[in-house]
Amino acid sequence: MMFYYLSQFPAWLEANGHAQWADWLSGLRVFQYITFRGAGAAITGLLICWWLGPRVIEWLKKIGVRQEYEDRARAEGKINDGVSKRGVPTMGGLLIVGAIDLSALLWAQWNPLVTLTLLSMLVLCLLGFYDDYSNVTRQDSAGLTEKVKLAVQFLLSAGIAVYLWRLPETRALITEVMVPFMKDPILAGPSKTMVFSVAAVVGLVVTICAIMGSSNAVNFTDGLDGLAVGSVVIVSMVFYIFTYLAGHAELAQSLNVPKVAGAGELSVVCAAMIGAGLGFLWFNCFPAKVFMGDTGSLALGGSLGIMAVLIHQPFVLVIAGGIFVLEAVSVIIQRGWFKWTRFRTGTPQRVFLKAPLHHHFQEKGWHENQVVMRFYILGILFAVLALATLKLR
Repeated sequence: MMFYYLSQFPAWLEANGHAQWADWLSGLRVFQYITFRGAGAAITGLLICWWLGPRVIEWLKKIGVRQEYEDRARAEGKINDGVSKRGVPTMGGLLIVGAIDLSALLWAQWNPLVTLTLLSMLVLCLLGFYDDYSNVTRQDSAGLTEKVKLAVQFLLSAGIAVYLWRLPETRALITEVMVPFMKDPILAGPSKTMVFSVAAVVGLVVTICAIMGSSNAVNFTDGLDGLAVGSVVIVSMVFYIFTYLAGHAELAQSLNVPKVAGAGELSVVCAAMIGAGLGFLWFNCFPAKVFMGDTGSLALGGSLGIMAVLIHQPFVLVIAGGIFVLEAVSVIIQRGWFKWTRFRTGTPQRVFLKAPLHHHFQEKGWHENQVVMRFYILGILFAVLALATLKLR
């Protein structure tokens, strides 16, 4: 926000009779361009993580925020190398979320969409922080119960959905249900008045599922060094493009992308996520010096879901975030089949060797780095497919 207002300074000087000064400082007008500010946000997020990373890691070690317990996957016997992860600081999500928020504060022109995204990110960060803090202080992997976390996520997601539905300028984000490869909504209800319709109900459900699903799916993915944050960076690159297009009237019309006022500034937030994510990956790659924990994974996943909703593209997130979908579906299938077979036969069975999916491949003998790199490759392919939907309409 601060740097955006620098672009207005030459105009202010000219309006107050300082034309020569305005001419000398005309270069400041470059700060009005979203692409320039996006680049600045990415670089700022990267540098903040690089600079603060070692200091935050040492601080987390000093206050005893270490993963001395077996994490959720290891506590359930999902992999066998838990000891090698002991002593690594967790709650590193504070670093990446802080870098994103500070970068956005400096470079984005704040509007309701940016404010909603960043405030929601902070709420989910605090939820994850409380869970992580409970883990490390009790030195076990229980933390908050699953029901409590889901309840908080539901309240936040439902609050966002109702908020968007109540406001006339954003009601269409709920009452018009868009899917990839289609130019027009598959369902459309009244957007002038706040009335219940099939489209509104479907839109509310889709919004809640997009935010909750994305938040938890990224959380499931955060089980190997660098896997979650690297995948978030890839998806953020896709949504950097989509948010920019949604905020650009001519490009949106040309590509049949829904135009959303103010959405262009979300591309600056996406750029901050890319930069901060790469900066965090510097310390989170194998062997990790810090884990983001639920503090980071819930916040980053939820933010992607919120931005997908705000630009009318929740189903594009399903494609771009294919890795997250695979991870979440593997957990759902594993738990569902385990409970069903135990109920029906008394002997529980599993579909996968271990879940989430990345642990299944570890059990098959893949090294941690192999799993991460191959999932990155799949993530890039999903990202390309998501971008292809721009032309296949």
